[in-house]
Amino acid sequence: MSFPLCRLRQTSAIAIVRGGFFPPGRACAVTLAAGRGNACVAVGAVRSTSAVGTAGRGRVGTGAVIAAPLSGAANAEHTPAAAMALRGVRVVELAGLAPGPFCGMLLADFGATVIKVDSMAGANLEVLGAGKDSIQINLKHEKGKEVFRRLCAASDVLVEPFRAGTMERLGLGPDDILPLNPRLIYARLTGFGQSGPWAKSAGHDINYVALSGVLSTLGRADQPPTPPINLLADFAGGGLACAMGVLLALVERASSGRGQVVDAAMTEGVAYLASWLSRSHGALPLWGAGRGRNVLDSGAHFYDTYETLDGRHMAVGAIEPQFYDELINKLGLDPDDVPQHGDWEAAKRVLTRRFKDAVWRVCPDRCAVFDGSDACVTPVLTMEEAARYPHNVARDAFRTARRGDDGEPVVVPQPAPKLSRTPGRSRATESSADGGYVPGRDSRRILRDLGFSDAEVQQLLAEGAVGEAQDLCSKL
Repeated sequence: MSFPLCRLRQTSAIAIVRGGFFPPGRACAVTLAAGRGNACVAVGAVRSTSAVGTAGRGRVGTGAVIAAPLSGAANAEHTPAAAMALRGVRVVELAGLAPGPFCGMLLADFGATVIKVDSMAGANLEVLGAGKDSIQINLKHEKGKEVFRRLCAASDVLVEPFRAGTMERLGLGPDDILPLNPRLIYARLTGFGQSGPWAKSAGHDINYVALSGVLSTLGRADQPPTPPINLLADFAGGGLACAMGVLLALVERASSGRGQVVDAAMTEGVAYLASWLSRSHGALPLWGAGRGRNVLDSGAHFYDTYETLDGRHMAVGAIEPQFYDELINKLGLDPDDVPQHGDWEAAKRVLTRRFKDAVWRVCPDRCAVFDGSDACVTPVLTMEEAARYPHNVARDAFRTARRGDDGEPVVVPQPAPKLSRTPGRSRATESSADGGYVPGRDSRRILRDLGFSDAEVQQLLAEGAVGEAQDLCSKL
């Protein structure tokens, strides 16, 4: 198996290609090939003997062909990653709350090698860490900072989730790091962005959604705005938008050869998600009646949820006339009694009674009457039910992983969208094999890959510049 030619990138400390590290030297053209035991090796025509050093195997000299193993658990243990869209992209993810880890997960699930920089405390509520390598670095320690700089110099992407100004105070901001690696994508993921009056303020999903203008549209009529679960800002407007920014910057780098800073503000990400909502106000007859009184916000009886006899719910979205006719037909109602654009509140009362009739019991056949129809009616499923639902099973939309701490099964959505040649693959489905994510598990290996000797690694650990997983320490 081989891959397209790429260029060996030189840095002040090391050079890296496709996940493997080489000593400093001039650029060389390389390809990847599958070696024995499915281990990947880098094979290339070296333009300078300094590009080989002691890492190369084979003939040494200008024009020599070398083969060196690519270091890293991700390459050795997850060989299918070689067929993923982001193969060869190395990402450094600074530990943070959910948005940053989600961004890293998205990149990892499509083939990137993600190295997570954890704090020395080791306390971690990480549930999105499967498939990521981990090193613990003390970013307040001068030698820890040097390790971090060297790691960034050998990587393609940095994802940092701290408040504006934090990295600058540490001496690790873009002005400090990008000169070491001008090709680096420095992605900054925050609630309010890197500038403006709120840039350094604390906040959470509800605050970002509120400031975006979107929260004012959510909720029932005559009720206060309803805060959504923290998906809108943290994950959609945050982690997902940041990942898109990273991908855009990587595409642009292919032509310019230069990295750049990605300023991903969750407030702006949510606002951008709502572009259709904001632009359609006044232009389409969907809005303008106030929160909870419009077609698409539960105001209409044909776009709402209805409780069934056993306390479960069905979701109805029969907006178009032909779909509405199908809904009324399947419910066994007279269309003259429930006109689509008559008295919505009266129609809601009719549908509420009908869905609570005994015939609409949720289990086991609450959807049978709607199967194969265009009534736009679906059951409101729990996550566990969604994993077992026939359509989702047919699409392989969910799989089950074992939680690392207690071995309990966990429903894991699979990467989306599906790519025909280079599909993603959730690393969480493999987490049972490695016992789950462990902060600092890979510290020693990563340090060695960065060119530190065994003695230097031991000194860094002893001085508290870096750390490693405690269970590993006890075995040494």
